[in-house]
Amino acid sequence: MKNEEMLRTENLTFEYIRRDEEGNVEGITKAVDQVNLDVKRGEFIAVLGHNGSGKSTLAKHFNALLYPTEGAVWVDGMNTLEDSHLWDIRQNAGMIFQNPDNQIIGQVVEEDVGFGPENMGVPTQEIWQRVEESLKAVGMYEYRKASPNHLSGGQKQRVSIAGVIAMHPKCIIMDEPTAALTKRESEELYKITEKLRDEGASIIFISHRFEDMYRLASRVTVFRDSQYIGCYQVDEITNEELIKAMVGREIKDLFPKPDVEIGEEVLSVKHLSRVGYFKDVSFNVRKGEILGLTGLVGAGRTEVCETIFGLEKAEEGEIYLNGQKVRIQCPQDAMKLGIGYLPEDRQHQGLILDWEIGRNITLPIIDQFGSKIWLNEKKERELAKEQAERVDTKALTIFVKASALSGGNQQKVVVAKLLSADLKVLILDEPTKGVDVGAKAAIYKIMGDLAKSGYAIVMVSSEMPEILGMCDRISVMCDGRVTGELNCGEATQERILEH
Repeated sequence: MKNEEMLRTENLTFEYIRRDEEGNVEGITKAVDQVNLDVKRGEFIAVLGHNGSGKSTLAKHFNALLYPTEGAVWVDGMNTLEDSHLWDIRQNAGMIFQNPDNQIIGQVVEEDVGFGPENMGVPTQEIWQRVEESLKAVGMYEYRKASPNHLSGGQKQRVSIAGVIAMHPKCIIMDEPTAALTKRESEELYKITEKLRDEGASIIFISHRFEDMYRLASRVTVFRDSQYIGCYQVDEITNEELIKAMVGREIKDLFPKPDVEIGEEVLSVKHLSRVGYFKDVSFNVRKGEILGLTGLVGAGRTEVCETIFGLEKAEEGEIYLNGQKVRIQCPQDAMKLGIGYLPEDRQHQGLILDWEIGRNITLPIIDQFGSKIWLNEKKERELAKEQAERVDTKALTIFVKASALSGGNQQKVVVAKLLSADLKVLILDEPTKGVDVGAKAAIYKIMGDLAKSGYAIVMVSSEMPEILGMCDRISVMCDGRVTGELNCGEATQERILEH
């Protein structure tokens, strides 16, 4: 059975029409180009690529949510272009979306799980039997009467999986299912998908995380810029080769830190303390410099940054800007002084997801474009477009909602939002968290360009490669204290871990 073909694409190409702000046709973009892929029964294949590379667009063809403009897709021998096969295809190729909220519409969990079989005309008694079996399979039976709104991200993801497996599909497509999960929730998801594979289901697992691929897949298919790059045996390709396939660059080229002449001291923190979080923290950062602030989770790095930006109050210590002692009571004070902060949680703290890209970017300086009564929207749009282009945001227009962007592009919008204000210091808290390797390289380049233009940058990060690759100096924190400072020339992973 495992050698039988479950899914196949033949020269699959998908194009869409680009339009400008007025709706006029600008041109045609190929979102997926000439993909040839086959998946056997019971096989687990990973599909990797940076955000915007075409992975999700490809996946929607497997479930007949999109149709190719050229080529063809077969699911269990059925061509997706033949309308008579539509419901059979959607039953046999179950789709689990990146955002589980898109699949959760019922008042209680069991309604969501039963909706798929009910929609297919399955008799009521059999529906509830399938619901019970599916919820037990994903460990969510005890939550069957709970409201989905009260579940964690991982629990919602499991409900989405239960809803798909209740339809008894032969193939399951998972689109970035671990993107918003904790390590523990990801491990629980791995066990569920392994069980489904062992029971004979074919799994297509779309991700940008290498750990997903190594944990589960036998083969990996790589996409880059809408192009199918190749399909490889997982045990025959190295990390370095995978990164080059995904981003088109060697791993050593991912950190494009330019040579910058370091200038005078801009920000200085002296003996800063906040009871229960950190104590006697001191460091400084100079013009054109990237200072790394690293340490294990819980070391107090984020709390220090929030205090500098005025989100929290320090009990002791002083902050100096350009040699002058400053008093920061709130974020507005910090912004007026020229200090900007990119929070770790961009979706809840950095963006208003229901707002357009442009309005998110101009939010810190909206009063510059008029009053409460009148707003110079043309001027506002021009600045938003300029800043979005400055950080190379991938979107059709600045009127696209922030919620519609990939994680990497959302992060770019938050950076553009900072750059719209007149700032001297940028505090970037885990700036590449949750984004793929291609988006990371783009963010690193933006950081390098900003340092070159004179910004003083504090980068908080838990990732050793980017700390070592991007920073001029590194301050290490442990248990709320600065335990060491290293110059880039002397810093190694081992020395950082010692501190």
